[in-house]
This record gives sequence, C-alpha cells and structure tokens, in this order.
Amino acid sequence: MAENKDYMTEELEKGTVNINEDVLLTISAAAVKDVEGVVSVRNDRKNIHVELGEDTVSVDCGLVVIYGHSVVDIAKNVQNAVANAIESMTGLEVSRVDVNVTGIAMGKQG
Repeated sequence: MAENKDYMTEELEKGTVNINEDVLLTISAAAVKDVEGVVSVRNDRKNIHVELGEDTVSVDCGLVVIYGHSVVDIAKNVQNAVANAIESMTGLEVSRVDVNVTGIAMGKQG
C-alpha cells in the first residue's frame, strides 16, 4: 500500500480525477450508518480508517452494534455496504473492509 498518500488519482482521457481520503471516509461512514443493527459511527479517523494502495482501497471500521443482533451478520453487511458504496461512487476497487465491533448498545441511540 502507498504511504502517506492522501488522495487517489486517476488519469482519464480529458484530464485527471483526484479523490481525497476524506471523501472515501465520508462514503464509508454513510454506508455503515445505513446498516441495520449499527448504533452509530462517526466519520472521523478514530472510527474509520482508509488506506489507499496503488489501485485499491482498504477500510477499517470501528462501530457499536445493538444488543440482540448478530454481530457476525452486521459485520458482513457493513463489509458489503462499504465496498459497494465506494466502488459504485468512485470506481475504485475495495480490497478489504475490516470491521471492529467496539461495543454493544442496549437500544438504538441515534
């Protein structure tokens, strides 16, 4: 993976497209929030980390889930949601989405 790179660059026929890491961070956070059973995740570097490679993106998400939901199912849904959102919005390939469940909440809190 590339080190200290803060945007992904793609050369197109009529110019260059630069996608900042913060854009990928925001896309990831929005995708995670839409997954049923996730209490919340902030789109900051403490809870979501995006790493850019030469041609791929990897994402690491920390989140809290609602008690009574399958943690494994939620993690799989988060992986799919994040990968699909980034790939469909940017055209970048997502190599992996790691999910770290950092807590359990007793009810939906926002």
